[in-house]
Amino acid sequence: MASDFWLIAGLGNPGKKYENTRHNLGFMCADVLASRYGINMSDHKGLAMFGKGIMSLDGKTAKFFLAKPLTYMNESGNAISSICSYYSVSPEKVLIIHDDMDLDFGRIKVKSGGSAGGHNGIKSIDRSLSTNEYARVRLGVGHSQRAGDARKNTIDWVLGGFNSQQKSLLSEFLADGADAAETVVINGLSKAQERFNGR
Repeated sequence: MASDFWLIAGLGNPGKKYENTRHNLGFMCADVLASRYGINMSDHKGLAMFGKGIMSLDGKTAKFFLAKPLTYMNESGNAISSICSYYSVSPEKVLIIHDDMDLDFGRIKVKSGGSAGGHNGIKSIDRSLSTNEYARVRLGVGHSQRAGDARKNTIDWVLGGFNSQQKSLLSEFLADGADAAETVVINGLSKAQERFNGR
Protein backbone atom coordinates (compact mmCIF):
# COMPACT_ATOMS: atom_id res chain seq x y z
CA MET A 1 0.00 0.00 0.00
CA ALA A 2 1.39 3.41 -0.96
CA SER A 3 2.55 5.60 1.89
CA ASP A 4 0.86 8.92 2.62
CA PHE A 5 4.31 10.39 3.34
CA TRP A 6 6.10 12.60 0.84
CA LEU A 7 9.81 12.11 0.26
CA ILE A 8 11.73 15.38 -0.06
CA ALA A 9 15.38 14.87 -0.99
CA GLY A 10 18.04 17.54 -1.36
CA LEU A 11 20.90 16.46 -3.63
CA GLY A 12 24.59 17.02 -2.97
CA ASN A 13 27.90 15.34 -2.22
CA PRO A 14 28.86 14.27 1.31
CA GLY A 15 32.07 15.39 3.01
CA LYS A 16 33.80 18.63 4.05
CA LYS A 17 35.37 19.12 0.60
CA TYR A 18 31.96 19.71 -0.99
CA GLU A 19 30.18 21.50 1.85
CA ASN A 20 29.77 25.02 0.50
CA THR A 21 29.77 24.31 -3.21
CA ARG A 22 27.11 25.11 -5.83
CA HIS A 23 26.40 21.40 -6.37
CA ASN A 24 25.35 21.13 -2.71
CA LEU A 25 22.48 23.62 -2.81
CA GLY A 26 20.04 20.71 -2.45
CA PHE A 27 21.72 19.58 0.78
CA MET A 28 21.68 23.16 2.10
CA CYS A 29 17.99 23.55 1.33
CA ALA A 30 17.23 20.22 3.04
CA ASP A 31 19.07 21.57 6.09
CA VAL A 32 16.73 24.58 6.13
CA LEU A 33 13.71 22.25 6.12
CA ALA A 34 15.27 20.09 8.87
CA SER A 35 15.79 23.21 10.98
CA ARG A 36 12.24 24.52 10.33
CA TYR A 37 10.59 21.31 11.41
CA GLY A 38 13.03 20.12 14.08
CA ILE A 39 14.00 17.00 12.13
CA ASN A 40 16.88 14.91 13.43
CA MET A 41 18.60 13.11 10.56
CA SER A 42 20.07 9.63 11.01
CA ASP A 43 21.59 7.05 8.69
CA HIS A 44 19.38 5.05 6.29
CA LYS A 45 21.30 1.89 5.25
CA GLY A 46 24.46 3.93 4.64
CA LEU A 47 22.73 5.47 1.63
CA ALA A 48 21.29 8.70 3.03
CA MET A 49 20.89 10.92 6.04
CA PHE A 50 17.21 10.59 6.76
CA GLY A 51 14.48 11.90 9.04
CA LYS A 52 10.76 12.59 9.15
CA GLY A 53 8.50 15.42 10.15
CA ILE A 54 5.09 17.02 9.78
CA MET A 55 4.88 20.07 7.56
CA SER A 56 2.43 22.80 8.35
CA LEU A 57 1.40 25.58 5.98
CA ASP A 58 -1.78 27.56 5.26
CA GLY A 59 -3.69 25.61 7.93
CA LYS A 60 -2.85 22.27 6.28
CA THR A 61 -0.41 19.57 7.31
CA ALA A 62 1.51 16.83 5.51
CA LYS A 63 3.80 14.07 6.71
CA PHE A 64 7.15 13.87 4.97
CA PHE A 65 10.49 12.10 4.93
CA LEU A 66 13.57 14.25 4.41
CA ALA A 67 16.72 12.80 2.85
CA LYS A 68 20.25 13.81 1.88
CA PRO A 69 21.77 11.00 -0.24
CA LEU A 70 25.28 9.95 0.81
CA THR A 71 25.93 8.10 -2.45
CA TYR A 72 27.58 11.07 -4.19
CA MET A 73 25.61 12.99 -6.77
CA ASN A 74 25.98 10.57 -9.69
CA GLU A 75 24.42 7.70 -7.72
CA SER A 76 21.64 9.69 -6.00
CA GLY A 77 19.03 7.33 -7.45
CA ASN A 78 20.31 4.41 -5.34
CA ALA A 79 19.36 6.26 -2.16
CA ILE A 80 16.04 7.59 -3.50
CA SER A 81 14.86 4.21 -4.84
CA SER A 82 15.89 2.44 -1.62
CA ILE A 83 13.84 4.85 0.52
CA CYS A 84 10.86 4.72 -1.88
CA SER A 85 10.92 0.94 -1.89
CA TYR A 86 11.40 0.56 1.89
CA TYR A 87 8.65 3.06 2.81
CA SER A 88 6.33 2.50 -0.20
CA VAL A 89 6.59 6.07 -1.45
CA SER A 90 5.27 6.44 -5.01
CA PRO A 91 7.09 8.73 -7.53
CA GLU A 92 4.23 11.24 -7.52
CA LYS A 93 5.06 11.92 -3.85
CA VAL A 94 8.79 12.41 -4.50
CA LEU A 95 10.21 15.94 -4.54
CA ILE A 96 13.87 16.49 -5.44
CA ILE A 97 15.70 19.76 -4.67
CA HIS A 98 18.80 20.33 -6.80
CA ASP A 99 21.15 22.90 -8.31
CA ASP A 100 20.57 23.91 -11.93
CA MET A 101 23.07 25.61 -14.26
CA ASP A 102 20.35 26.59 -16.75
CA LEU A 103 18.96 29.13 -14.27
CA ASP A 104 20.73 32.25 -13.04
CA PHE A 105 21.81 32.27 -9.41
CA GLY A 106 18.81 32.97 -7.18
CA ARG A 107 16.18 31.81 -9.69
CA ILE A 108 13.86 28.95 -8.74
CA LYS A 109 11.81 26.78 -11.08
CA VAL A 110 9.37 24.11 -10.04
CA LYS A 111 8.56 21.30 -12.47
CA SER A 112 7.61 17.65 -12.82
CA GLY A 113 8.99 15.33 -15.48
CA GLY A 114 10.98 16.49 -18.47
CA SER A 115 14.66 16.27 -19.28
CA ALA A 116 17.45 15.84 -16.71
CA GLY A 117 19.15 18.80 -18.40
CA GLY A 118 22.57 17.17 -18.06
CA HIS A 119 22.25 16.87 -14.26
CA ASN A 120 23.80 13.53 -13.27
CA GLY A 121 21.87 13.30 -10.00
CA ILE A 122 18.55 13.63 -11.86
CA LYS A 123 19.68 11.14 -14.55
CA SER A 124 20.45 8.63 -11.78
CA ILE A 125 17.03 9.13 -10.15
CA ASP A 126 15.25 8.79 -13.52
CA ARG A 127 17.01 5.44 -14.02
CA SER A 128 16.43 4.14 -10.49
CA LEU A 129 12.74 5.07 -10.35
CA SER A 130 12.17 4.09 -14.02
CA THR A 131 10.30 7.37 -14.48
CA ASN A 132 10.97 11.11 -14.62
CA GLU A 133 7.48 11.92 -13.34
CA TYR A 134 8.36 13.36 -9.94
CA ALA A 135 8.47 16.95 -8.71
CA ARG A 136 11.61 19.05 -8.69
CA VAL A 137 12.64 22.34 -7.17
CA ARG A 138 15.47 23.65 -9.35
CA LEU A 139 17.81 26.17 -7.70
CA GLY A 140 19.78 28.29 -10.15
CA VAL A 141 23.58 28.45 -9.99
CA GLY A 142 24.24 29.96 -13.43
CA HIS A 143 27.01 29.01 -15.88
CA SER A 144 30.77 29.35 -15.85
CA GLN A 145 31.81 32.22 -18.12
CA ARG A 146 35.33 30.85 -18.57
CA ALA A 147 36.63 29.93 -22.02
CA GLY A 148 38.30 26.60 -22.71
CA ASP A 149 37.32 23.00 -21.96
CA ALA A 150 33.53 23.15 -21.39
CA ARG A 151 33.34 19.88 -19.45
CA LYS A 152 36.18 20.81 -17.09
CA ASN A 153 34.74 24.32 -16.62
CA THR A 154 31.34 22.84 -15.76
CA ILE A 155 32.83 20.49 -13.15
CA ASP A 156 34.98 23.28 -11.66
CA TRP A 157 31.92 25.56 -11.58
CA VAL A 158 29.46 23.23 -9.81
CA LEU A 159 32.15 22.09 -7.35
CA GLY A 160 33.21 25.70 -6.72
CA GLY A 161 32.09 28.07 -3.98
CA PHE A 162 29.90 31.17 -4.03
CA ASN A 163 31.18 34.69 -4.58
CA SER A 164 30.66 37.36 -1.92
CA GLN A 165 27.50 38.77 -3.50
CA GLN A 166 25.97 35.28 -3.77
CA LYS A 167 26.92 34.50 -0.17
CA SER A 168 25.01 37.58 0.96
CA LEU A 169 21.89 36.31 -0.86
CA LEU A 170 22.27 32.63 -0.04
CA SER A 171 20.20 32.32 3.13
CA GLU A 172 17.23 34.09 1.52
CA PHE A 173 17.59 31.94 -1.63
CA LEU A 174 17.63 28.73 0.42
CA ALA A 175 14.61 29.88 2.44
CA ASP A 176 12.76 30.51 -0.85
CA GLY A 177 13.74 27.01 -2.02
CA ALA A 178 12.34 25.52 1.18
CA ASP A 179 9.16 27.61 0.71
CA ALA A 180 8.84 26.22 -2.84
CA ALA A 181 9.14 22.64 -1.54
CA GLU A 182 6.46 23.32 1.09
CA THR A 183 4.15 24.85 -1.51
CA VAL A 184 4.46 21.79 -3.79
CA VAL A 185 3.64 19.41 -0.94
CA ILE A 186 0.81 21.39 0.64
CA ASN A 187 -0.77 23.29 -2.27
CA GLY A 188 0.30 21.34 -5.36
CA LEU A 189 2.69 21.77 -8.26
CA SER A 190 0.73 24.35 -10.26
CA LYS A 191 0.34 26.69 -7.27
CA ALA A 192 4.09 26.42 -6.63
CA GLN A 193 4.80 27.14 -10.31
CA GLU A 194 2.56 30.22 -10.23
CA ARG A 195 4.32 31.53 -7.16
CA PHE A 196 7.97 30.77 -7.99
CA ASN A 197 8.51 30.24 -11.72
CA GLY A 198 7.81 33.79 -12.82
CA ARG A 199 10.33 35.47 -10.52
